[in-house]
Amino acid sequence: MRNLWVIAKRELGSYFTSPIAYIFLVIFLLLTGFFTFTAGQFFERGEAGLGSFFGWHPWLYLVLVPAVGMRLWAEERRAGTIELLLTMPITPWQAIAGKFLASWIFLAIALALTFPVVVTVNVLGSPDNGMIFAGYLGSLFLAGAYLAITCLTSAMTRNQVVAFILAVVLCLFLILAGFNPVTDLMTRWASPALIDTVAAFSVATHFDGFQKGAVEARDLCYFLSVIGFALFATNVVLRNR
Repeated sequence: MRNLWVIAKRELGSYFTSPIAYIFLVIFLLLTGFFTFTAGQFFERGEAGLGSFFGWHPWLYLVLVPAVGMRLWAEERRAGTIELLLTMPITPWQAIAGKFLASWIFLAIALALTFPVVVTVNVLGSPDNGMIFAGYLGSLFLAGAYLAITCLTSAMTRNQVVAFILAVVLCLFLILAGFNPVTDLMTRWASPALIDTVAAFSVATHFDGFQKGAVEARDLCYFLSVIGFALFATNVVLRNR
């Protein structure tokens, strides 16, 4: 456990030693503000809630999370330091979990910096803060699922751009599997059981429960399963290479 935190601390520190982290945080906050107040018509809705805030997260993270995670292993392979890292007195799992945890903490920091939105909605009305907390929890797990997938694609190549594109494609599939226009199209030829099965693999399906304030075990198990499987696959890829 100590080695894991050493790796996580080293990786997290590397984010803030360059201006890239601060640029990302500014872009993230600007985009969340735009999608919440402008595209999401926050004030026009006339309701004390953050539906316009959380509703865009699956699509917003589709680009921003792979941008954070694409360098995790691709940069190590490009620089030739992956051999040095994996020959240190740590297990591959500790290295993988440490890097993933550091990036997830960074994303959590970015998410926490959106607190002015929560303050705003509490000043303007009387929202259900329990529902808002559930939305933030779901958003954090959603980011973790995207990040774990990006960790896998980053381990597959030394090119960060390729890792980014692969992660976007895989995460997009996880959104579209439960996207209403897609499921409506499937009703023309697929059975309801097949549609429900496909939709069960969608992050949108499981994130929707958190947005409604319901923290259910099946939704938590889904996100934890995606994270666990992606990190396990990352371990397999790194061992084979």
